[in-house]
Amino acid sequence: MNRHVQLEGRIPADQAGRRLDQALAALFPDYSRSRLQQWLKRGEVRLDGGPCKARQRVVGGEQVTVEAEMPVETEVRAQAIELAVVHRDDDLLVIDKPAGLVVHPAAGNRDGTLQNALLHLDPDLAQVPRAGIVHRLDKDTSGLLVVARNLAAHKSLVEQLQARTVKREYLAVVQGVLPAGGTIEANIGRHPRDRLRMAVVEGGKPAVTHYRVEERFRAHSLLRVRLETGRTHQIRVHLAWRHSPLVGDPVYGGRLRIPAGAGAALAQVLRAFRRQALHATRLELQHPSSGEVLGWESPLPADLRALVETLRADRDAAGTQD
Repeated sequence: MNRHVQLEGRIPADQAGRRLDQALAALFPDYSRSRLQQWLKRGEVRLDGGPCKARQRVVGGEQVTVEAEMPVETEVRAQAIELAVVHRDDDLLVIDKPAGLVVHPAAGNRDGTLQNALLHLDPDLAQVPRAGIVHRLDKDTSGLLVVARNLAAHKSLVEQLQARTVKREYLAVVQGVLPAGGTIEANIGRHPRDRLRMAVVEGGKPAVTHYRVEERFRAHSLLRVRLETGRTHQIRVHLAWRHSPLVGDPVYGGRLRIPAGAGAALAQVLRAFRRQALHATRLELQHPSSGEVLGWESPLPADLRALVETLRADRDAAGTQD
């Protein structure tokens, strides 16, 4: 199913000498450059009534008309799934995603996803690419995620993510006692042998992760992690590469490690923790309409809080210091 888009306007004089696709981005700021380029390629844009190309130069004052079709999300069905909404306005939704909820439908997960839930919460999101989801969290990562409620907000958020101005902080429990914080800069791409995993590889995409130690335990650390880039599984891959994998990570965590001298309570909690110990705790961005910088925080969910409290009790019982 498609939605018909009809637009008209004149190329602003200050765009003289620029490429047509660049000028159109200035003329129709609600639409992304890639969307406008698609319409140009399909011949759905006319310049002074005639055909045109993305790379041609404009002189200013030309009349632009757009008669285009834009797909509406119909393959993903709306489902009544409860969501924790921590912020809602005309442009944005901020969701506190629970662990276990898949973000996008895919093979094996056609239903029961965040996208299904969003379409039920706000049916108008069918007009926005991927129901407004502009970044993702892994299925078993909990925490904050922003959703665009209209095309202008979608464009703004995508541009902010590309410019790396969206601030995303995570809390992570890792194996090992880290002496200090630091920065990991290592390219990430598909694992050369296991295509279902990511890895630090030559020729991968640049990835930068910053971390600092929030609290140390006898054999584990609680880290605050800040993403500069947003590669698939970035935090999980980078920390495992540094030999400090996330507790409970089924893909990158390796075998279960119970610290020597651990009490029964800690051993039980570690054995029972079956998802990566990672929570998106803070999100900060510029509001698409007002320009105001907004931030939200999410406390640790119950399972991660119980893990941290048990690690703390184990450390204190052993008489060691943070």
